[in-house]
Amino acid sequence: MIKVLKRSFFLFLMGGTLFLQGCSFFTNDQSKTTLERVQEKGAVTVGFANEQPYAYQNAEGKLTGSSVEIAKRILENLGITEVNGVLTEFASLIPGLQAERFDLVTAGMFITPDRASADYVEFANPEYTIGEAIAVEQGNPLKLFSYEDIAANEQAVIAVPSGTVEYDYLLEVGVPENRVTTVPDMPSALAALQAGRVDAITATGPSLQSILDTAQDEGIERVEDFKQPVIDGEEAINYGATVFRESDQEFITAFNEELGKLKESGELLEIIQEFGFTEQDLPGDATVEDAIR
Repeated sequence: MIKVLKRSFFLFLMGGTLFLQGCSFFTNDQSKTTLERVQEKGAVTVGFANEQPYAYQNAEGKLTGSSVEIAKRILENLGITEVNGVLTEFASLIPGLQAERFDLVTAGMFITPDRASADYVEFANPEYTIGEAIAVEQGNPLKLFSYEDIAANEQAVIAVPSGTVEYDYLLEVGVPENRVTTVPDMPSALAALQAGRVDAITATGPSLQSILDTAQDEGIERVEDFKQPVIDGEEAINYGATVFRESDQEFITAFNEELGKLKESGELLEIIQEFGFTEQDLPGDATVEDAIR
């Protein structure tokens, strides 16, 4: 009986020691900031929505895109050389970041007041500025040259990826919800247009052009004389940026400092030019506060 008690006491002590060691390890890990943790690992996990040209997997399965390549350059300058992507529907990117499924979001996400005020998330400074575009059946049979034209034509149905700012713009200018079809991504939007389920699709100019260039479908055309939607009395020209958790202020500051260096050196333009952007799409010295109207 005494031997059994001694053995039990020994196991209790061992278990307590292991428990304390486990607690110590957990505490040390939690005491590190996200930046410290990813720098120590040399690796980071990013959320993306498979939208060209911002963030997508190419034919070889490589994660690339304008937002991704900007982030890669900055992260490399911070000592982080491995970037792992988590493919997520656009509408789930911010919830996924909040739930710590990834360390940051590199998806060409627009800075909007609603997103900027979302709990626990914060944007880095802008990486580009851009406008909207639409594509329709060749010949533009419904004569759609703006979101307002879509609102005015009771037959017109448009497809847009869920969770994007374009959805809000369409409703803002008067397009009824029952004529806005939400889809997971731009390839799905294009498929809906090709199948005749919708009359138009919309995205930012580079994103739309990228999907059209890939499709090479002569039955679909981009509307060249498209008029930008007017929201709250101003043309809807937007800024895109990388998104972090609000608690990761050290990471945001370091990212912004490196982004500023890319702007000053001209490297930012070199990176985005490969994805169809021009000098006119550079954000200048705009900050998050400037981008929120």
